[in-house]
Amino acid sequence: MYLSSIIMPFLSFVNFVVCQLFALVTAFWFRLYLHPSKTSPFIRHVVATLLGFYLALFCFGWYALHFLVQSGLAYGVMIFTGVEHMHKYCFVVTLGYLSFCQVTRAYVFDYGMYSADFTGPMMVITQKITSLAFEIHDGLMKREEHLKPSQKYLAVRKMPSLLEYLSYNCNFMGILAGPTCSYNDYIAFIEGRWYEPKHLESNGKENGKFKQSDPSPKVKVCTCALALMVYLVIYTICPTDRVIDDTFMASNPFYIQVLYLYISMLALRPKYYFVWTLADAINNAAGFGFNGYNADGTPKWDRISNLRILNIEFATSFKMFLDNWNIQTALWLKRVCYERCPYNPTAATFLLSAIWHGVYPGYYLTFITGIVVTMAARAVRHNVRQHFLGSATLKLIYDVITWFSTQMAICYTVVPFVLLAVGPSLKFYSSWYCCIHLICLLLVLVLPVKSRRTKQQEQPSSIHASEQNCLSSPDNNCSQKQKAT
Repeated sequence: MYLSSIIMPFLSFVNFVVCQLFALVTAFWFRLYLHPSKTSPFIRHVVATLLGFYLALFCFGWYALHFLVQSGLAYGVMIFTGVEHMHKYCFVVTLGYLSFCQVTRAYVFDYGMYSADFTGPMMVITQKITSLAFEIHDGLMKREEHLKPSQKYLAVRKMPSLLEYLSYNCNFMGILAGPTCSYNDYIAFIEGRWYEPKHLESNGKENGKFKQSDPSPKVKVCTCALALMVYLVIYTICPTDRVIDDTFMASNPFYIQVLYLYISMLALRPKYYFVWTLADAINNAAGFGFNGYNADGTPKWDRISNLRILNIEFATSFKMFLDNWNIQTALWLKRVCYERCPYNPTAATFLLSAIWHGVYPGYYLTFITGIVVTMAARAVRHNVRQHFLGSATLKLIYDVITWFSTQMAICYTVVPFVLLAVGPSLKFYSSWYCCIHLICLLLVLVLPVKSRRTKQQEQPSSIHASEQNCLSSPDNNCSQKQKAT
């Protein structure tokens, strides 16, 4: 039993890697031989969908039928219910079916087998279905003036056909690991309209200086290889579950335990870097993900990227870390929950994130802790940061302190996410005397911070101007500008 618990996750991971490498090679073929200039959107949809089903069956066997059941139920809701409430019904049905599958997998089949399982792709499909449902609702029910600029860009003006819908949900480029993308962006890619809006300069004139270049995901593939090597070598030596080992805690002073926790989490993150960067490379190899040009004329292929590694490792705030980690999931949470929830959107967003991730108690401990840490980080930034902007030296001191604090807060918060169970998670927190919980609660109670609605009422003109500047690329550009302010 113990041996199988080690071998099965390893075999699942190898199976996943083989399928993704096959998808990478296939993506080059798809771009070269099924280019929009050579074939019709219908053929591209059919091939992308069939290849996606093939990979799903190869990787998960008949469990892949859950992908079709979930997609079929949601499409039935879209077709047979009114547009006015369709997005709500789709949200409940899709998330409910995902939760049902997560419960059966976790508590009926193999509790704790945190490997490449069939509910992983369902999490991405859930994002796509619910995003599409809200986008259809925005496009068919709401007036133009009632939509935010990003919602205008994403709004879907007609119901997708069954083939378009299945292609969007189950294409071979994103069936195993995503990332999530908007329906409009995906259809533009399939139909060959992907480059058109990206060839315009900010003044609206066609950019003749830069030639359209084919994607070269070599850098991302090399990043994948390096990340996998770091994870396999260092994390094997420094597993996270050692932080609750009685012998380890008794034989090492507290500062050594802190240092070990940081190294362990630093070595764990490359596992996700590998998965998400490889998924991004697959989409780029197929010609999907072009996002315009840098100032020096080099093309950007980060439209659907899921992470920015350097921004994660050198993040100086909890928000900066989250904004650069699992980016497409953060955008999904923002679009379907944070921007639409009328009451306490921060708590609602963390709760939705916990439910979406699964049913292990450790997830909920992580996201409950995340709410407190986020509120404390916001209070510190609003009350303290301005006192360190007088000189470069003070700013450097502030950045170093906030970097260290952010890394410690992330490590402390994420431990239950890795340990999964309640007992080990509470044992870890008690070994740290719940110190970060107490510090964050104290900061929230002592330091005042204005609510989001109050700030919006005080700065309506600046917010309106910021939204107008985000029309061409509503998510990526807007987030950067808002950080600057």
